[in-house]
Amino acid sequence: MMAHEVNRLSQTVSSKSHEHHHHHDDAQSFVRAVEHASEERGLRLTPLRKEVLELVAAAGKPIKAYDLLDQLRERHGNAAPPTVYRALDFLLEHGFIHKLESINAFVSCHHPAEAHQVPFLICDNCSSAQEVCDERVAELIEAQAKAFGFRPQAQTLEVHGLCRNCRKA
Repeated sequence: MMAHEVNRLSQTVSSKSHEHHHHHDDAQSFVRAVEHASEERGLRLTPLRKEVLELVAAAGKPIKAYDLLDQLRERHGNAAPPTVYRALDFLLEHGFIHKLESINAFVSCHHPAEAHQVPFLICDNCSSAQEVCDERVAELIEAQAKAFGFRPQAQTLEVHGLCRNCRKA
């Protein structure tokens, strides 16, 4: 990325990064939004998929698959890893959750009704993850890839550091 593009990006991101369309602050409204999106798209949100979604949303920060499995076993006693992974795969495929590859954990998506690629800011101290809701970041990466003759199939951008609360502590 060229220096002038980075400067332009940092200026525009700071002015628009707080635009959250349909941001869901609580787990229940998030689950309702996913149920609505599923109905509109003709998707089957099974009871298990919904329960896994609820657990991811209720976590409030990235959660690992085996932590989800442990919680399901507490409730049902017989949950198996393939069952959880199939539910996660469905939720990922339809953009209802995101996978943070660097920490192998899952978070709910701020915009479950629209497919998108977003960068995350991940705190290495408290494990919080902030979705950067600015499509221009993905567009710039896409443009750079095109300039190099590269055709991306997926985008994962994860920036590690310390969140505001951990920096103050």
